Amino acid sequence: MDPLWAPWRLAYAANPKPVAATPDAEDCFLCRGIAETTDRENLIVHRTAHSVVVLNRFPYNNGHLLVAPLRHAARLDSLADVELLDLQRVLIRMQTAIEATMTPDGFNVGLNLGRVAGAGLPGHLHWHIVPRWTGDTNFMPVLTDAKVIVQSLESLWELLTAELGG
Repeated sequence: MDPLWAPWRLAYAANPKPVAATPDAEDCFLCRGIAETTDRENLIVHRTAHSVVVLNRFPYNNGHLLVAPLRHAARLDSLADVELLDLQRVLIRMQTAIEATMTPDGFNVGLNLGRVAGAGLPGHLHWHIVPRWTGDTNFMPVLTDAKVIVQSLESLWELLTAELGG
């Protein structure tokens, strides 16, 4: 890949932009799921005092999870240290559970901050854990713009909640 240098764009990139509206807790699917007691219907596989783990309804790959704070927060600097530590421990626990049940070859773990960075839900922080296997990219996305997910969300929910002791 060849870099394209455009230093004149720095003025745009470096200047503050108007803050776009972010969804509040009433419009947030994570907050609605957290408030309800039907974890299976909301695809919640794990809860702690400060975090929740949800199966992604539109997964990039089999086993794609979202790890979010219980509290509706859009920025990392709005989280308390206890929340940040809990979230990191939950990320590790979920990676370990996926390794034990699905034996992936690697992971993508990431956080998109803001809509322009790819956050589909910019008002509620959430980390993505995406298990990866050697050869999991194949011809389907190239030829048909489709991705094959080999496991149902219900089956994944059962697998992970059993592994987590829930």
